[in-house]
Amino acid sequence: MWLWALLPISLAVFGTVGIWVVFGIAVSNETVNITEQFPYISECGSYNPQSCLFAQICNICAFLALWIVVIRFQQVRDYGHNSKVNITSIILGFISCLGISIIGNFQQSVLKGVHLTGAFLVFFVGLVYFWLQVWLCYKALPSEDRRWVGCLRITFCSICTLMNIAMVTLHNINYRSGAAICEWVSVMSFFVLFGLLGSDFRHIDCHQLTVQKQCLKTLDTTGWRSRM
Repeated sequence: MWLWALLPISLAVFGTVGIWVVFGIAVSNETVNITEQFPYISECGSYNPQSCLFAQICNICAFLALWIVVIRFQQVRDYGHNSKVNITSIILGFISCLGISIIGNFQQSVLKGVHLTGAFLVFFVGLVYFWLQVWLCYKALPSEDRRWVGCLRITFCSICTLMNIAMVTLHNINYRSGAAICEWVSVMSFFVLFGLLGSDFRHIDCHQLTVQKQCLKTLDTTGWRSRM
């Protein structure tokens, strides 16, 4: 059902609009000054009142991203590719979703070390997750979608990789405005990568989580017998 495609697209749109709204509020109440230097996303969300909005946006994005990671794992598995790569991808996806929540709830102005840990989980663990999705794209996606979706995924994963390296490098040489711009470009690229999963999710007819009872073995007079 094509409606499932709206889930990753909704995350991409909501996250993009949300952080730019936080940026606009931060500029309007002068908690950041773009004439002095361009701010990091976290700087915009570090002060009241936009800090509350920033935290809520991150929490909602973490929830939606976690949901998407689970569905994507199940989709690839149901295509017959229950490989170690797919299992690794869901683990890395969970970790990066945790990082999103950490960024929103442990803000830079309060607990910088914890905040930076969350940023590492998002920008670098999340990047590995999407590179794995590039590989899975060619293994699990229907053939008619592989060419254009695969090329777009490779393009935006490459942009994220370059921007992450540039962000760290520029931050270490104290060129903070340049590093902040790289951060914004990287985050926008991540949202595009989430949105691209909509092309995969449109092939999903239904989605459900099931719980399987443990099979217990009991010994009777006739031998071993399986019982649910």
